[in-house]
Amino acid sequence: MEQQELVLCAASAYEKKFYLNQEFFGLPQDVKDELKIMCVLFTEDVGGILEMVYGEEGELSFRTSCDEGDYLYDEIGSVLKVKELQREKTELLESLQMYYRVFILGEFE
Repeated sequence: MEQQELVLCAASAYEKKFYLNQEFFGLPQDVKDELKIMCVLFTEDVGGILEMVYGEEGELSFRTSCDEGDYLYDEIGSVLKVKELQREKTELLESLQMYYRVFILGEFE
């Protein structure tokens, strides 16, 4: 069975909204809260849209984008902020990858 990308969550500076994929409602509330805070603060800081996406192999990555003509979007800042989040939230990100592999892909180690 071929796996496709799956969005964990997303936040938009344009719509001032946060989205959590309903497949992940089983996550502990403190994890959901941390994801929301992390994503919303990211978009408030650099603008645009942030998505946290699982790839085909279960790796969790950040995807950023902006509307065409959004001259306030900080592209360099977004790259730096993603690296900062990856460094500071390593444990959370690794736990989310494990959750995906076990509960979504059905892998057991």
